[in-house]
Amino acid sequence: MACNWQAFLNLVPPRLRGEVDKLGKEQLQELRLRLQGEPELVLSRQSKWLPGPVTMDDLSYCINAATKYSPWAAASAAKGYVTAPGGHRLGLCGQTAVVDGQVRSIQPVTSINLRVCREISGIANAMASLRGSVLIIGSPGTGKTTLLRDYIRVLSDVCQERVAVVDERQEIFPQQGLSWGFHPGNRTDILSGCPKVAGIEAVLRNMNPDIIAVDEITAGEDCTAMLHAGWCGVRLIATAHAGNKQDLLCRKLYKPLVESGLFENLIVLQKDKTWYKERMIL
Repeated sequence: MACNWQAFLNLVPPRLRGEVDKLGKEQLQELRLRLQGEPELVLSRQSKWLPGPVTMDDLSYCINAATKYSPWAAASAAKGYVTAPGGHRLGLCGQTAVVDGQVRSIQPVTSINLRVCREISGIANAMASLRGSVLIIGSPGTGKTTLLRDYIRVLSDVCQERVAVVDERQEIFPQQGLSWGFHPGNRTDILSGCPKVAGIEAVLRNMNPDIIAVDEITAGEDCTAMLHAGWCGVRLIATAHAGNKQDLLCRKLYKPLVESGLFENLIVLQKDKTWYKERMIL
């Protein structure tokens, strides 16, 4: 299991760093900071609470450490998240400023969920035999991105496919200088920080991929771009939020993808982070 743990610790307020390092290095999934509440460490099988209430200074420290005052990061913060160095993510809650129905900012922030980004090699090995496009679904926190990351490696190194990754949020394969924080596979090309719609079109035209992989389909235009690419002779690998197949079928956003027959395989992640396969047949 690989993780840029030091990058995560750099996001943690200094007064909490020692206890977080001692208790969470191997098993921490999330560090939750709620204004005036005790810091919560969400581990693989339990939660642990640290003494002392969370202050506004603690929350400001996390945000400043994650964004480094970057305008791009500030823009993503309006959507309720910030991707930090190492691929770790801050989920944000607080008072929103809404203009024309769109959230323009969250200020002040009153809750932060720091999610640890880890690479777990081998969890997708059993998916090597799948043929056709694959949609990975699961509830929040079940490990969709972690499984996708390893599946890309399997497709690239075991199946010897050319994989083009459109990594809009820079969480699948976060950069560390001029290298990747996790091993993407020897036949993988990564377009980092680019919106999915523009990115899918770009790699389809320019990189001659066998497979295009994206994380978190969240908008209708994402679905349209994938439908276009899928009927151009490439396979697609993607993740989406749905607890099970029935949840997926009930969501209007995914209806065009489901009805198209583009995705032949459905991988369903469960709360215990195990998964099972279904055929995508209506």
